[in-house]
Amino acid sequence: MPRPRTSLSRLAPIAALAAASVALVGCSTGGEPGAEETASTGLSIEQVQEAGVLVVGTEGTYSPFSFHEGGAGELTGYDVEIITAVAGELGVKVEFVETQWDAIFAALDAGRVDVIANQVSITPQRLERYVFSAPYTYSPGVLIVAEGSDIASFEDLEGRTSAQSLTSNWATIATEAGADVEEVEGFAQAAELLRSGRVDATINDRLTYLDYVQSQGGETGLVDVAETEETSENALAFRAGSDSLVTAVDEALVALAEDGTLAEISERYFGEDVSQP
Repeated sequence: MPRPRTSLSRLAPIAALAAASVALVGCSTGGEPGAEETASTGLSIEQVQEAGVLVVGTEGTYSPFSFHEGGAGELTGYDVEIITAVAGELGVKVEFVETQWDAIFAALDAGRVDVIANQVSITPQRLERYVFSAPYTYSPGVLIVAEGSDIASFEDLEGRTSAQSLTSNWATIATEAGADVEEVEGFAQAAELLRSGRVDATINDRLTYLDYVQSQGGETGLVDVAETEETSENALAFRAGSDSLVTAVDEALVALAEDGTLAEISERYFGEDVSQP
């Protein structure tokens, strides 16, 4: 269902910051090496195809993007399926190297992996050191309320109570919109407070909300009524100098979008196509 977009001109600088550092582990800035560290050279598509394998860095503990079914089953997830499909288009196998987020960019720099598939947000800081594929995930911030609420825009938060983690930039957006913030530890707690009527709203990343809706079987009693103008764009990260590889990956992503593969994977995990803006 189409969602109304709220003008957030006075909140735009803060929303942009939040979009670039959404409350998802893969979008954090931790673990990235300093500019003084020496990175390995880039990789060409010819080198990957000659090797016959694309080595992928991912966490493996980051549901629903990269995780093990039941905690110990096969590695799966949205990002795992996307990069596996990309490798298929390139005509190579995929090999996953599970790495903690704090060390994942170091693994890329050292040449231990060819690419990171772990919901990496494209940021100006990262663009100075890495090259990225076209985005395969788009996620704005969303304003979430209980069904039947009279809140329809961020401006309606004036004088209302919003459940937020105080360490998140979404709390700053709520405060700047005039809301009183009720501290919570995570989205599940915020959703409980919303359903019980103890708070009026919460703001979070759309992917977080969609994942929660899926985990609840689609019945949450909540609805997203507005979204930020800024959208976090997440993509595959490569070492600088991997231009021909990135071009080939982008062509693969286009093919996967055209044949419906990206949409099918996305809808299975999130209930809608988040691979398109």
